[in-house]
Amino acid sequence: MALLETVHADRVAKIARLKEAGMEAYPARTNRTQTVEEFLENHSTLEKNSEQVVLAGRVMSIREHGGSLFVDIFDGTKGQCYVQRDKLGESSYDLFIATIDTGDIIECAGLAFNTKRGVPSLDATGWRMLAKSLRPLPDEWFGIKDEDERFRKRYLDILLTKDLAGRIKRRSTFWNTIRQFLLERDFVEVETPVFETTTGGADARPFVTHHNALDMDVYLRISAGELWQKRLMVAGLPKVFEIGRIFRNEGMSHEHAQDYTQMEFYWAYADYLMGMELVEDLYKHVALETFGTLKFTIGAFEIDLGAPWERHDYVQTIQKYTNIDITTTDLETIEAKLQELEVKFSTEGWNKSRAIDTLWKYCRRQIKGPGFLVGIPKFLSPLAKSDPKHPEITERFQPIIAGSELGNGYSELNDPIDQAERFAEQSKLREAGDEEAQMYDHDFVEALEYGMPPTCGFGVSERLFSFLEGISIREGQIFPLMRPR
Repeated sequence: MALLETVHADRVAKIARLKEAGMEAYPARTNRTQTVEEFLENHSTLEKNSEQVVLAGRVMSIREHGGSLFVDIFDGTKGQCYVQRDKLGESSYDLFIATIDTGDIIECAGLAFNTKRGVPSLDATGWRMLAKSLRPLPDEWFGIKDEDERFRKRYLDILLTKDLAGRIKRRSTFWNTIRQFLLERDFVEVETPVFETTTGGADARPFVTHHNALDMDVYLRISAGELWQKRLMVAGLPKVFEIGRIFRNEGMSHEHAQDYTQMEFYWAYADYLMGMELVEDLYKHVALETFGTLKFTIGAFEIDLGAPWERHDYVQTIQKYTNIDITTTDLETIEAKLQELEVKFSTEGWNKSRAIDTLWKYCRRQIKGPGFLVGIPKFLSPLAKSDPKHPEITERFQPIIAGSELGNGYSELNDPIDQAERFAEQSKLREAGDEEAQMYDHDFVEALEYGMPPTCGFGVSERLFSFLEGISIREGQIFPLMRPR
């Protein structure tokens, strides 16, 4: 700490030195004429025409060589400036030596040239400070190794870690590709409330906050407006989607975060079979546009999204891997099997539905994919339409890739009487202690009573991006939530 305080004081003193020389330490404007990337792309032409160039960027390293300096600057692309006493002049060079540190953001004016080693560089004839750094950067080659420190100082992690800025760009491409894919198919992008008086659209524990103006508690949404978007189906909009932040007050893991981005679409006059076709096309398109490939290594799995997408029946898959028929078994048998499989589970809010879901999560880890989970029971799908031939099974589908569900969709339940009964069953589960069971939304049932057309709905979160990127969902977030020190 004492060393950092000394460095800080030394750099503050350098600001005073700059002011004495008539140079601002934090000017509002730069004279930059082009980016480093543009400079490197046009270097030959610039050198040939002896065109004056002004570059700007952060000083990443300074290397002395024969009384001159090689200075690497970074503005998103790294470039090299050559600083000589005879080109800058005595006083300007001395000021540079006396005040410039790694981490400073500067601009250099000069001419393009190639070093003896053939490195495209800028031969500096002038310089100016743009922002004086008061703290030293971690070593560029080693970066920040402690994970907690990396997440707290993500800005340094991005600056120093190779391709982390590239990941942020890929994340942007990922969501914008999804957006463009849907817009080109005549979906309309909408925004729905983040604050809700009744949460809906998922089995999850919500965050609660207080709305001062209305003097009431509200929930932060747990889905990207599922019940609101389905109201738009009632309103006559045939295709809508939303990309937005959702919040779930649940545990943290490699695959789970508490606030994250999700996309949900709703498509009137379509069913889950049409939805599966669209989603398969969407995933392939997004993978190619974002990563340039359909083949990925995810954990122990080698995945090819271009391979045939198989169908995995929920009941049959559990029976295959555990020898349990969930349609006839009881809670005690499931618990015994979970203990045999050494699967940990919490008894808080515990019931048969939660036990079956826990058993399924063990089974799904055995499935390579790509494929779709189908045949999901009604008691696990309170918003999905039942299969007419098998009323206890729903027309629900979930993409399965590398042992995980990476999305959720179904033929939406549009029978208001059936929906009211399912909400009532969910309410009983909540009263029995299951905080993730869905709330009874009377207003939504009323909207359904006006008539909602057959509809397919689907949602996918940023978990898909993190899987394809080969990282945890926390690592995939730009600024993950941290506990204060």
